Amino acid sequence: MKTESVRQQRVGDLIRFQIASLIVQGDIKDPRVRGLITITRVTVTADFRLARVYVSVMGEDTDHQSVIFGLKHAKGFMKAKIAKNLKLRCTPDLEFKLDDSLD
Repeated sequence: MKTESVRQQRVGDLIRFQIASLIVQGDIKDPRVRGLITITRVTVTADFRLARVYVSVMGEDTDHQSVIFGLKHAKGFMKAKIAKNLKLRCTPDLEFKLDDSLD
């Protein structure tokens, strides 16, 4: 298994910060994106075309899959904000995955 380069880790951390900021500030208006949502990590592929975003959702009354669907629905909005703020050559496509390692 190949390890991530320093640049991949740095870009992943920047993307994680941007997405977490959008969630905390309430910029994502989808009603499915609610509850205690944590972006645990972001891994970026070697060609910087895909970013896998691992999401942890806490709370008994929260449907975890609906939160993931809400985030997928807001993917275009988040990608546009990331492109504006990070100024990368190409903004990676976002893929959301449920991270249940904290459960």
